[in-house]
Amino acid sequence: MQIQQHLRYKYVQKISVESMNIQQMEPQWERKVVMVLSLFVFITMFFPFVRAWTGEIHGRVVCDVCGDSSIGPEDHVLEGAEVAVLCITKSGEVLNYQAFTDGKGIYRVAETMPESDRWDACLARPISSFHEHCTNLGDGTAGIKFSYNRPSGYSHSIRPFVYRPLNPPLYCI
Repeated sequence: MQIQQHLRYKYVQKISVESMNIQQMEPQWERKVVMVLSLFVFITMFFPFVRAWTGEIHGRVVCDVCGDSSIGPEDHVLEGAEVAVLCITKSGEVLNYQAFTDGKGIYRVAETMPESDRWDACLARPISSFHEHCTNLGDGTAGIKFSYNRPSGYSHSIRPFVYRPLNPPLYCI
């Protein structure tokens, strides 16, 4: 019986010591949280974070089968055509991108970078068509220069690049 009372006394004593330690730690913990939050506010106010910027350039490559400079039922998109896009950033860096058209004849170039380094001006130009008949670049499609002044998340659409066959089919004449 005496042992049980002694153990009970030790247990109660231990609980009261632990609760006292927790009560002493609470003000210290609160101070630490306040200090961390204050430091975070200080850093965000005096050291602004770099803002990300995302841009996209896209266009289409088509085959003008009859070479008549108008899109008709005989014309089709070119899959696998190569397009180069050269961009100069606001900080003066030159970036060169290579893109290929998908099954719908569309190519895309996209980039995420710091807002201070975003694209300023770009040049898109067709490089080659791997289609067996449509390999001659149409007139006036040597390249398209443009300023890129779109906000983050928006895309710039380029008019289609046009290839023509060396010899148009007889039904075009």
